[in-house]
Order: sequence, then structure tokens, then C-alpha cells
Amino acid sequence: MLLTTVGHAHVPLSMEDFLDPSKASPAEKERVGKLLERIDMLASDCNLSATRLAVEMRESHMERENFRVGILFASKSIVQLIVNPFIGPLTNRIGYSIPMFSGFLIMFISTVVFAFGEKYSVLLVARAIQGAGSACSSVSGMGTIATFYTDSKERTRAFGIALSGLALGVLVGPTFGGIVYQFVDKRAPFLILAVLALLNGVLQIVVLKPSIRPEDERGAPILKLLKDPYILVAAGALTFGNIGIAILEPSLPMWMKEHMNADSWAQGIAFLPASVSYLLGTNLFGTLAHKIGHWLSAFLGMILCSICLVAIPFSTQLGHLIVPNFGLGLAMGENIHLFIPNARKSKEWMFSNSGMVDASMIPQMGILVDLRHVAIYGSVYAIADVAFCLGFAIGPAVGGFVSQSAGFSWTIWGIAIVAALYSPLLLLLRKPPSRGELQPLNEGKSKMSNTGALDSQALGSTLGYDPTEGGQKFYNYGDD
Repeated sequence: MLLTTVGHAHVPLSMEDFLDPSKASPAEKERVGKLLERIDMLASDCNLSATRLAVEMRESHMERENFRVGILFASKSIVQLIVNPFIGPLTNRIGYSIPMFSGFLIMFISTVVFAFGEKYSVLLVARAIQGAGSACSSVSGMGTIATFYTDSKERTRAFGIALSGLALGVLVGPTFGGIVYQFVDKRAPFLILAVLALLNGVLQIVVLKPSIRPEDERGAPILKLLKDPYILVAAGALTFGNIGIAILEPSLPMWMKEHMNADSWAQGIAFLPASVSYLLGTNLFGTLAHKIGHWLSAFLGMILCSICLVAIPFSTQLGHLIVPNFGLGLAMGENIHLFIPNARKSKEWMFSNSGMVDASMIPQMGILVDLRHVAIYGSVYAIADVAFCLGFAIGPAVGGFVSQSAGFSWTIWGIAIVAALYSPLLLLLRKPPSRGELQPLNEGKSKMSNTGALDSQALGSTLGYDPTEGGQKFYNYGDD
């Protein structure tokens, strides 16, 4: 341990000022030891305080570390953005089961690499290829649900159940990882996830029996779907509904370590109030959304999300994060009641089990395709996944870069302002209109007039089945 005189006091400067010796690798300890020797020599030569010099160097190191962590988090979403446009058309040609199983294999391999990887470059590659696996799994999984469940109410419920896993993973993941890392070791959380992924792969083989099952009809091109303003508004809601938590995931633990001297378990448990409140919000705001309207409930949810993001940088201890994180989760839970249409126009209202905007926007995008395009879902869910990934790519990458110059506080406040400015666009989805001109799927092809226009018809007459009447579309799963 080095001792440096500051005034008449001896101030200790040790390895603990830079890293946790119980978690650091031998190479990291060696580098820090040499750094401490150089600091002491430099301070002696320049008649400076080694402790003050070390603090300044540590702050500079933390800023660089924030940027590196941000890039690590964003690499998955960036690769996922690139791969997604290819997965949508691919599912139209070979079906959903093979891309879904391919996604499992990639995710399993990347998780194992995370468990045993030590160098930053190795972790970066593992995180990047994880994006390709996520693209395969997300697009094919959402397409399978939308194809199998043709009734809008059942589809919404099915998506809610499926996306509950996504929501819980985003919100509970930091808490789980922080606690297991603190009290076990670095490999433990990844090995646990690898085992769970392996079980998922076994279930896919048993239940889905992966094989080539091409769609009977050709889906609408991605470029055509991107020209639909209502799909764009829904996709934008997916992006801006997730960008806040995307920035907080990598940056909040680093900020807590610097400003609160928080341990790993405390950094992870900071997200726990959000995971609890989003579960409460799904039930609490059902009656409110029924009375004031889904669009207004969503609008208030995004405003609440912005307010909570503004409050987070004012926290000075772990307890101060409880209320804003609880409100953030509640706002995400409030957004669940967005834009879930009741096609029968009865007094029923449809609610989902997940507490994130994803569980309302993703079923809505499927319904928009049913009403306005061809009921083939690979491409539209590639757009949905791209929109989701944009939030998790822009958030950590831009957040890490901006925080180096503007700081953590203004980065979070900036995202809060952006979310608040986007919220008025939800007014456009208050009553999304139907064009009344549906592209035929089956017998509807013969009903086109000589001018090429399609007369206004009942939804079921062009789809070959009526998604408003309930039921499940047979998809050949389970056949040998």
C-alpha cells in the first residue's frame, strides 16, 4: 500500500481505489499495481498529491469505461438491425421453425462465450453475434404467434404471455446478474442462462419439429410496409418506449459506482422497483384505460416516464432511486393498454399480461398488416424488431458518447425530453382508419375489378379466415 503526504496526514492509496481485487483477474491486478507505482513516482517528481492525481485519473478512466460498456451493449442491437431485414423475407420462404432454432443455437454459443471470455474483444464479438441470434428468434417467434392466433383478442393475450419473458428479462436481468455476480462469480449467471437456453432448444425440437414450411402467399415487401404511416407510428413507439431503460441499463450501474460507491448487488437491485411496479401497473390501470381511452393512457404513461427519467440524476443514495424507478416501471405498465383494438366494437376491452409498450404495439402491427396489407407477418415483425433494437442501439451507444461530454445527468434528461416530444404523435393512433382496400389472399383475388381496385369487403372474405371471429390457424406443427 502506498502512502502519500497531504498536508500532515498520510492518505492511503491502494488497489481498491481502482478495482475489486476479489473479482479482478491477475493481469488486471498487475496492470493496476504498475499504475500505482507510476503515480507515486510522478507525484514525487512533481511534488503533487498522489491521491488527488489518482482520483483525476480514475474519473477519466470511468468516462472511458462508460463509453466501452455502451458500445458493448449497443453492438448486439446494431447487428440485430442489420440482420433483421433478411430474416423477414427468409421466413416467407422456409417458414418460422428453422430460423427460430438457428437463433437458439447462436444464443447458446454466445452465452457460453460470455461465461468464459475475459478480453473485451472476445466479449464484444460474443455480444455482436448474439444480435444475429436475437433477430432469428424474435422475428420467427412473433410471426409464429401472429400466424397461429388469428383472433385479435387471443393474439393479444398470446403476445402478452410471450413478451412477459422479454419484459422480465429486461427488468429482472440486471438484478439477477448483479446479485449472482456479487455473491457467486462472473461465470454463474451466464452458465445458468446457457442451461435455460438449452432447455428451450430441446422444447423446440420436441414441440415445433423444425423443418421447411414455406408460406402459401407472398408477403408485402418491407419497403411497402415502411411507407405505411400507422406502422411507422407504432414502430416509433417501440423505439422511444424502450430507449430510456436502454440507456439506464449500462450507465446507471457505472454512475452508482462512481457517485454512491455502490456494490455490484446494489447496482443490480436498483432496477427491482421497476420490475415490481410494471407488474402492478398492468392490473391497476386497466379501469383507467377503459374510461379515458388507450391513447390517453399511453400518453400519460410516456409523460410519467419522462418525469421519472428527469428525477433519477438527482439521487444521491440507493433509496432515492426507488420512487423514480418504481414510476418508470409503472409508466411502462400503463403503456400496455395502448392501441389494442376491439374488432367487434363491443364493450369488451383487451388487456395483456406484459407491462411494456411492446405487448401492445406488436399485436397492433400484426392487425395493421391484416387490415391494410397481406396477412404474412415476417416482414412487419422484422420492422418491429428493428424498431425495438433502435432503442437499445441508440441508447447505449449515443448515451455512452454523450455522457463523456455532457455527463450522465444531461444524457438522461435529453432522453426524457425526446420521449415527451414524441408522445403527442400517439394522437394519430386514437382511431387508426382502415383503407377499405385489402390485398386478396385466397378467393379475394378473383374479386378484383378491371381497374385493378378492390371493392370494400368484409375482412374475412379476403383473408380466407376472419381474425375477429376467433380460432387458431392450423400451422402443421406436430406433424412428422
